[in-house]
Amino acid sequence: QVQLVESGGGLVQAGGSLRLSCAASGSIATIKAMGWYRQAPGKQRELVASITTGGSTNYADSVKGRFTISKDHAKNTVYLQMNSLKPEDTAVYYCNAPRWLGYDYWGQGTQVTVSS
Repeated sequence: QVQLVESGGGLVQAGGSLRLSCAASGSIATIKAMGWYRQAPGKQRELVASITTGGSTNYADSVKGRFTISKDHAKNTVYLQMNSLKPEDTAVYYCNAPRWLGYDYWGQGTQVTVSS
Protein backbone atom coordinates (compact mmCIF):
# COMPACT_ATOMS: atom_id res chain seq x y z
CA GLN A 1 0.00 0.00 0.00
CA VAL A 2 0.98 3.59 -0.62
CA GLN A 3 -0.36 6.55 1.30
CA LEU A 4 -0.48 9.99 -0.32
CA VAL A 5 -0.80 13.09 1.85
CA GLU A 6 -1.45 16.39 0.12
CA SER A 7 -1.03 19.91 1.39
CA GLY A 8 -0.80 23.45 0.11
CA GLY A 9 -4.20 24.28 -1.29
CA GLY A 10 -6.04 27.47 -0.49
CA LEU A 11 -7.50 30.71 -1.75
CA VAL A 12 -5.48 33.03 -3.95
CA GLN A 13 -6.17 35.95 -6.23
CA ALA A 14 -5.81 35.66 -9.98
CA GLY A 15 -2.18 36.04 -10.97
CA GLY A 16 -0.99 34.63 -7.69
CA SER A 17 0.91 31.46 -6.86
CA LEU A 18 0.47 28.34 -4.78
CA ARG A 19 2.57 25.26 -4.21
CA LEU A 20 1.01 21.88 -3.63
CA SER A 21 2.88 19.04 -1.97
CA CYS A 22 2.19 15.32 -2.02
CA ALA A 23 4.16 13.07 0.30
CA ALA A 24 4.14 9.36 -0.45
CA SER A 25 4.83 6.64 2.08
CA GLY A 26 4.62 2.87 2.10
CA SER A 27 5.48 0.61 -0.84
CA ILE A 28 7.06 3.33 -2.97
CA ALA A 29 8.76 0.87 -5.32
CA THR A 30 5.36 -0.24 -6.64
CA ILE A 31 4.57 3.12 -8.23
CA LYS A 32 5.89 4.28 -11.58
CA ALA A 33 5.03 7.95 -11.47
CA MET A 34 3.34 10.65 -9.45
CA GLY A 35 1.19 13.47 -10.57
CA TRP A 36 -1.71 15.78 -10.05
CA TYR A 37 -5.23 15.69 -11.37
CA ARG A 38 -7.96 18.23 -10.79
CA GLN A 39 -11.70 18.24 -10.85
CA ALA A 40 -13.83 21.34 -11.08
CA PRO A 41 -17.54 21.28 -10.22
CA GLY A 42 -19.54 19.66 -13.00
CA LYS A 43 -16.44 18.63 -14.91
CA GLN A 44 -14.47 15.44 -15.34
CA ARG A 45 -11.25 14.85 -13.51
CA GLU A 46 -8.31 15.82 -15.71
CA LEU A 47 -4.58 15.35 -15.64
CA VAL A 48 -2.65 18.48 -14.71
CA ALA A 49 0.93 17.24 -14.59
CA SER A 50 2.90 14.09 -13.93
CA ILE A 51 6.48 13.01 -13.36
CA THR A 52 7.87 9.52 -13.80
CA THR A 53 10.44 7.82 -11.60
CA GLY A 54 12.93 8.65 -14.33
CA GLY A 55 12.08 12.33 -14.17
CA SER A 56 10.07 12.71 -17.37
CA THR A 57 7.31 15.26 -17.05
CA ASN A 58 4.00 15.77 -18.77
CA TYR A 59 1.65 18.75 -18.57
CA ALA A 60 -1.84 19.60 -19.68
CA ASP A 61 -1.79 22.23 -22.40
CA SER A 62 -3.79 24.57 -20.19
CA VAL A 63 -1.03 24.78 -17.58
CA LYS A 64 2.13 24.65 -19.68
CA GLY A 65 4.39 27.56 -18.90
CA ARG A 66 2.58 28.30 -15.64
CA PHE A 67 2.84 25.11 -13.57
CA THR A 68 5.94 23.12 -12.73
CA ILE A 69 6.03 19.63 -11.27
CA SER A 70 9.09 18.43 -9.41
CA LYS A 71 10.09 15.63 -7.08
CA ASP A 72 12.28 15.33 -4.02
CA HIS A 73 13.38 11.70 -4.19
CA ALA A 74 14.81 11.70 -0.69
CA LYS A 75 11.46 12.79 0.75
CA ASN A 76 9.27 10.86 -1.72
CA THR A 77 7.43 14.12 -2.20
CA VAL A 78 6.10 15.68 -5.38
CA TYR A 79 5.48 19.39 -5.69
CA LEU A 80 3.29 21.36 -8.05
CA GLN A 81 4.32 24.98 -8.30
CA MET A 82 1.42 26.94 -9.74
CA ASN A 83 2.09 30.45 -10.98
CA SER A 84 -0.07 32.98 -12.82
CA LEU A 85 -3.16 31.28 -11.49
CA LYS A 86 -6.46 31.87 -13.24
CA PRO A 87 -10.03 31.50 -11.99
CA GLU A 88 -10.40 28.51 -14.31
CA ASP A 89 -7.72 26.73 -12.28
CA THR A 90 -10.19 26.51 -9.41
CA ALA A 91 -10.74 22.85 -8.59
CA VAL A 92 -10.02 20.09 -6.14
CA TYR A 93 -6.51 18.88 -6.86
CA TYR A 94 -5.74 15.21 -6.31
CA CYS A 95 -2.36 13.59 -6.00
CA ASN A 96 -2.09 10.46 -8.11
CA ALA A 97 0.39 7.59 -8.13
CA PRO A 98 -0.08 4.94 -10.81
CA ARG A 99 1.30 1.53 -10.04
CA TRP A 100 3.37 -0.67 -12.33
CA LEU A 101 0.61 -3.24 -11.94
CA GLY A 102 -2.91 -2.61 -10.76
CA TYR A 103 -4.94 0.38 -9.73
CA ASP A 104 -3.74 3.90 -9.06
CA TYR A 105 -3.35 5.39 -5.63
CA TRP A 106 -5.08 8.69 -4.91
CA GLY A 107 -4.79 11.37 -2.29
CA GLN A 108 -7.74 12.86 -0.47
CA GLY A 109 -7.75 16.06 -2.52
CA THR A 110 -7.01 19.67 -1.70
CA GLN A 111 -9.09 22.66 -2.72
CA VAL A 112 -7.57 25.41 -4.84
CA THR A 113 -9.70 28.50 -5.33
CA VAL A 114 -8.60 31.38 -7.53
CA SER A 115 -10.62 34.56 -7.20
CA SER A 116 -10.94 37.06 -10.03
